[in-house]
Amino acid sequence: MEEKETCFECLERRIKSDWSDQLLFCYGISDSPLPFGSSAVVQFSDSNSSGQVSASASQFILSYLPTNPHHCFSKYLNQYTTQNGEETGVSAGTGSTNLADSLLGESHFFSNRMGYERCACNHSAKFSCLRTIPALAPLAHVGISSYSTFQELASSFLSGTLENHILSSLNLLIQGKASGRDGVNYIRLLGIPSFDEANIPGCLRHPNIVPVLGLLKAPGYINLLLPKTPYTLENILHYSPNALKSDWHMRFLMYQLLSALTYLHGLGVHHGNLCPSNVMLTNSCWAWLHIWDNTRLGFSLCFKHGKSDTSCNPSRVGCCIEGCSSQGLYADFKLSQSLDWNSQFNRWWRGELSNFEYLLFLNKLAGRRWGDHTFYPVMPWVIDFSTKPSEDSDSGWRDLSKSKWRLAKGDEQLDFTYSTSEVPHHVSDECLSELAVCSYKARRLPLSVLRMAVRSVYEPNEYPSTMQRLYQWTPDECIPEFYCDPRIFYSQHSGMTDLAVPSWAGSPEEFIKLHRDALENTRVSRQIHHWIDITFGYKMSGQAAVAAKNVMLSPAEPTKPRSIGRRQLFTQPHPARQVAMQETLDSAKESAVCQHQAHEMYNAKSFLYKTACLQELEEASLFSEHYRHLSPFYCHRQENLQKQGSSLKESQSENLEKSASSPHDISNYCGFPSDVDLNYLLEHIDIQDDDSTGYQELLLWRQKSCLSRTSSQEAANDIFSVGCLLAELYLRRPLFNSTSLAMYLESGVFPGLIQELPSHAKVLVEACIEKDWMRRPSAKCLLESSYFPSTVKSVYLFAGPLQLMAKDGSRLQYAANFAKQGALKAMGTLAAEMCAPYCLTLASAPLSDAEVEWAYILLKEFITCLTPKAVKASVLPAIQKILQASYELCSFALASIWNYIFDFMRTNLFISDHKLFSFEAAAASVLLICSSEDLGVPITVHQTILPLIHCFGKGLCPDGIDVLVRIGGLLGETFIVSQMVPLLKYVARSCIDVSSMNKPEPMHSWSSLALIDCLMTLDGLVTFLPREAVVKDLIEDKSCLHVLALMQTNFEITVLQVAATTLMAICQRIGPELTALHVLPQLKVVFDELAFSQESFNGSGSLGKSLKVLKSKVNGEFQIESRMDLVLLLYPSFSSLLGIEKLRQCCATWLLLEQFLLRFHNWKWEYTGESSRSGVENVIAKVPLFSKGSTSDYSPAKLLLNGVGWSIPQSQGIRGAKNWMPQRRLANAHQSSVQTHETASNHFKSEPWFWFPSPAASWDGSDLLGHFGCPKDEFPWKIRASVLSSVRAHQGALRSLAVCQDENTVFTAGIGPGFKGPVQKWDLTRINCVSGYYGHEEVVNDICILSLSGRMTSCDGTIHVWNSQTGKLISVFSEPSTDSLHLVSPLSSPSNISADHVDMLNSNTLSSGELASPFDGSLYTCMHYLELVDKLVVGTGNGSLRFIDVSQGRKLHLWKGEFSESAFPSLVSAICSCGSDKEQGNGAAASPSWVASGLSSGHCRLFDVRSGNVIACWRAHDGYVTKLAAPEEHLLVSSSLDRSLRIWDLRRNLSMPVTFKGHSDGVSGFSVWGQDVISISGNKIGLSSLAKSADEDGEHRIIPQKLYSSDHGSRNMSVLTSISIMPFSRLFVVGTEDGYLRMCC
Repeated sequence: MEEKETCFECLERRIKSDWSDQLLFCYGISDSPLPFGSSAVVQFSDSNSSGQVSASASQFILSYLPTNPHHCFSKYLNQYTTQNGEETGVSAGTGSTNLADSLLGESHFFSNRMGYERCACNHSAKFSCLRTIPALAPLAHVGISSYSTFQELASSFLSGTLENHILSSLNLLIQGKASGRDGVNYIRLLGIPSFDEANIPGCLRHPNIVPVLGLLKAPGYINLLLPKTPYTLENILHYSPNALKSDWHMRFLMYQLLSALTYLHGLGVHHGNLCPSNVMLTNSCWAWLHIWDNTRLGFSLCFKHGKSDTSCNPSRVGCCIEGCSSQGLYADFKLSQSLDWNSQFNRWWRGELSNFEYLLFLNKLAGRRWGDHTFYPVMPWVIDFSTKPSEDSDSGWRDLSKSKWRLAKGDEQLDFTYSTSEVPHHVSDECLSELAVCSYKARRLPLSVLRMAVRSVYEPNEYPSTMQRLYQWTPDECIPEFYCDPRIFYSQHSGMTDLAVPSWAGSPEEFIKLHRDALENTRVSRQIHHWIDITFGYKMSGQAAVAAKNVMLSPAEPTKPRSIGRRQLFTQPHPARQVAMQETLDSAKESAVCQHQAHEMYNAKSFLYKTACLQELEEASLFSEHYRHLSPFYCHRQENLQKQGSSLKESQSENLEKSASSPHDISNYCGFPSDVDLNYLLEHIDIQDDDSTGYQELLLWRQKSCLSRTSSQEAANDIFSVGCLLAELYLRRPLFNSTSLAMYLESGVFPGLIQELPSHAKVLVEACIEKDWMRRPSAKCLLESSYFPSTVKSVYLFAGPLQLMAKDGSRLQYAANFAKQGALKAMGTLAAEMCAPYCLTLASAPLSDAEVEWAYILLKEFITCLTPKAVKASVLPAIQKILQASYELCSFALASIWNYIFDFMRTNLFISDHKLFSFEAAAASVLLICSSEDLGVPITVHQTILPLIHCFGKGLCPDGIDVLVRIGGLLGETFIVSQMVPLLKYVARSCIDVSSMNKPEPMHSWSSLALIDCLMTLDGLVTFLPREAVVKDLIEDKSCLHVLALMQTNFEITVLQVAATTLMAICQRIGPELTALHVLPQLKVVFDELAFSQESFNGSGSLGKSLKVLKSKVNGEFQIESRMDLVLLLYPSFSSLLGIEKLRQCCATWLLLEQFLLRFHNWKWEYTGESSRSGVENVIAKVPLFSKGSTSDYSPAKLLLNGVGWSIPQSQGIRGAKNWMPQRRLANAHQSSVQTHETASNHFKSEPWFWFPSPAASWDGSDLLGHFGCPKDEFPWKIRASVLSSVRAHQGALRSLAVCQDENTVFTAGIGPGFKGPVQKWDLTRINCVSGYYGHEEVVNDICILSLSGRMTSCDGTIHVWNSQTGKLISVFSEPSTDSLHLVSPLSSPSNISADHVDMLNSNTLSSGELASPFDGSLYTCMHYLELVDKLVVGTGNGSLRFIDVSQGRKLHLWKGEFSESAFPSLVSAICSCGSDKEQGNGAAASPSWVASGLSSGHCRLFDVRSGNVIACWRAHDGYVTKLAAPEEHLLVSSSLDRSLRIWDLRRNLSMPVTFKGHSDGVSGFSVWGQDVISISGNKIGLSSLAKSADEDGEHRIIPQKLYSSDHGSRNMSVLTSISIMPFSRLFVVGTEDGYLRMCC
């Protein structure tokens, strides 16, 4: 007897008939390419007053399972409903009738009177069916099908009452109260203390098994009701594989599946069909294992009695409902229910399967679903309806080599879209949109669907009325109904006419026949493979997509899970169908005159046909074999299991009788052990040791796993499926297909793909797919392997209870209580970050007043435990949702949460020994800054600005001041001037007034510290203001706060020091002219007071004391010790800024001040040409201002020792528009006042420059280049072209720069005395040369930092490797040559080089400072460091590349790039590698795949790293290539002396680069960060961005601008020679031809 499935139309009618019209049919679920099935996705209608269904209404899966008297499952439900009455009448909520309650409440169910004592089930019969079914579906409501029952079940699920009692029990357990049995029993399901395969069926649902909401009986059927999840693992693997963000997420997913399998196998139940489509994923990507797939009758629901016949053959295609109008639609179909790719493709290629059926099969492989209008099966339009298609005419046929989108839009429009879009693309929508599908089916769809999908106002005349109009109207492809179902033409709506068929078709039925014949026509068959390539094949990606104008708009969030998308099935051209020659053969046979002639001609044609088809046959076979993975295999079954004989059946019977007659004592299972409490849970969640997975540990586990075999062959087959799933997660393709599986089972040799797995995953996969099933480990054994780190187990324990179907309030209470007890801290930072997605959504939902405290506790704990980067990524969005909801809902509770969180963040911005630079302070600053934009100006002022200002002087840490400064920069100049400056001026004046009053000492101390905080904040805000605003608001009308502070004699020395240094910073910001006009007249009073101070005459600054101070300054810990030290701070600095003559003119007491400086500090002004110099006896006037470091960074000793070559600093060098941090200066100020811990200063010295909140802790390398557009929360980098500080670094040209990763140190190479090549090391926090290397006899061309090893390399034609700390030479490398240069011996050189090295080396240099023989192959020209492999790539004078292993001290291979276009070889002028300039995020970086070299001839070469072969060589420029960079794996940026900058996309045609022009001189270099490229040419810089569109002539323009310097005004600066960006600081440094190192913003 054949069983047919129901067509989806009949299934929809049945659902409406059995339930109600209010239960909406969304789409059917089918295992075949045709619209037949017994399950559907339905939507619970929570209709509003207008009758429209909410788009957010929850969906459910409703299955119709046919009843069978031989099935134990059906028999059980029949008996159950009979005992409880034909109509149960009980709800699914309180007092509901469900299987678990019946198990525990009615003991007579265990007696053998139920009639199950002799049933023979196909599971292991460890427990009887009546105990296994309730254990698998403990929540299921059993009753009669009705809409009211469905409503109650849906309401209970959505309200979270089904499992709320379990979470309540857990909450009591965490609080240390009596909790009952539910909480402890649920913890056992989570593997605490360990997973148990000897399960006794209980009444709790396993958290990773899909919940069954209802088992509802209907005549002839059982309705199974399940919740619908948004994704399956199959969706993720096909459409968004990046949603599995890391290896950790894959392990966590597999841990959940194995936990569910352990539970199933413990009940004696096997799954039997474990595959990606049966792994359901919730919104938070929590896994539910789908076990209720009864269509295959292969596992848990397969409770069959006796000799029930299941050997029936597959039924022919058709609906099982008699009289169904669809029975004739698919009657002639030859498409089998099998999804075997190889079989279906070969049948189609041979002509045994129609084009229509084959395309339906491809749609099924791509995941498209009948009835789902957002992801509907797609078919091609094959005619354009202009005329009746004819085989003899080309008119009327559609070009299948182009997409319908391309035909509708035109090539010109698509080219314009591709060239002007930020993300290049041709197609912005699906090839078949929901709008198009609903418009096609408008005459058959309900009006409610049309109002939701097409237009909210129903206008029937707006829908196309004819097929030709429909074809012309849409850029989308066709749907299957236009080839098989004439009913689509007939309208069921009043006012909407039937869809008119073309004039050459008499009726819809005739049109369907003609249209289908056209699809199967020979012309279409010869072209249909082109359409397949565009829709499913290789023209969906890469260069083929560009050529076909078929580039899709990529998703904005690639890591976001998606349930639909375009799946590319093929990466090679699809073979054409074998039809043309066959038809030629047939026509020859039919046209023969006689039978004999026909026979001869047929034989000849047949021979020619077979000969000509051999090549096509081979290509088709190869293609078919290559894509066998489209039909994956996840398990294998042996039909005849010889080892299971009568003994197994007898043991099953015996076990069943024992289970039915003598049930287990449930009280023993449900007891409450006394040792399970909060401490017990924290002990299991605690992560104490290293969480890394050791490969050796896995190998040891592999050896022991053979001893823990599975309980049955069916369970072993599940483990086999686990191995296949695990392999597919890593490989992104199935491990087995039918062929590879058969070969493996026959030979036992693992498939080749397994070698591509990571070593730790490979061990597990090989164990799971062991050929001998008895050697496969059990699910429990896999869970206990070291493959799963302790973080996975901790997150599973914490997040598992949050997946219960409980109320949000209960889940929030559980998460908050557990976190408050220390769970997040115990599990560590990584595990806490992984828990965040499961918890934080609860805190951002609309809350009642009672839940506010829980939300606050939860957010506070996460802020405390997470890194600043994780806080920004996870906590900040939750807080933004709270703010948004509090405004939209006017919720006082939500506003209260923000207030609590703000108080907590503000508390973390205070200095304490354990919190200084801790995660708490950094995270608080991140949240306050980012939330200010969402809060708006009024709330920001009252809730952030004012409270932080009130904290001045009370221990506010540097992050707190940084918050104020960054918020000011974020909200702009107007906000600073109108809101912040008046507040700060008021606070500063109040503090100054307090200092002159007779107040208690604590009041004076507070006012001093508050003034310091105020001045530091103003100092930071000044960088965001124009000079005129600074003068108007801070200096004019004798209102300069800094001068007022300096005039006070009661302030502590630290306050005076901060006032002096910040005043000097402001003066450099506004320039010498405005300083002389506005500041100097006010400062004159201070100078006069200091000049006549008694301290200047009584010897307070004695020589002994001065020498003592100098010593402390040399050690970097200088602090001024008297008020007279202000003279040393102010007078030399202002003489440098204004000029000594102007200062003397304005300051009448200049002679007294200079005498004081000469007497006690050995300082005097001398004119020595360009720079004024002094040594210990002759101090420079032009001193570096106390830069941006701490006050202790200022050292008059450095004026004596390191003064040569200094020029005037332009402003605060460490601060830029985005990077200002006064923490060093502030910390030292607080340290002297409130005795902060001694180690704080040392900590500051080792800290990198501060950036949001620190580069080491929070910077996430931006992946901007090639992904045009910045993230919303990124601050824009505004290049101001302003020089902040400058120093004379070398006597001659500064040739090369290298900035350390911490951005505290920069190395410079330039021309020194005698044209030698010194390399200097500069401390940027002090703008001070701290050491150098002086072993080069020639000019240095290039320098390179070797990662964090402390080694440096420098190139002067040879390679010198030296220690960057000591300057000691380690090794020298050179190429052999007859004219070899003199090499410094590695053994002798170190002894000849000391700190006082300036004139020790002999002068043997090139006259011009350049390489004397640039084409000499023995000379090295440039370098590039491959950090991941710790190798150095060096260019040579003959165009070759030499690889050097620096760590081993030996030269490796030499790559020669042959080049014949020039008579002379070109030297290598620049080198870069794949992605070398790309900032890395969390993931591990991959080794480079290519190395690029730029040549002096203008050519570029691309080398394959693996083979050394030249991949490509092209003329990139018309002149010398000066620089190369690779911001992405597929992008190369080059610059040249031909005045151009070019971007090369290596995936495309190299003859079409993106060119930037605009420089008037050759581009001597550039630096890349994200999208920003700063190039240098002559004395100008140019900023370019890939996000900008090209000009009308198709080129990108660079607008050069000069660097602004306050001491030079608008005069031209010297030629720029090198540049390097400091991304964390948002600054850049440049080198000049006259030897200056300049820091710019």
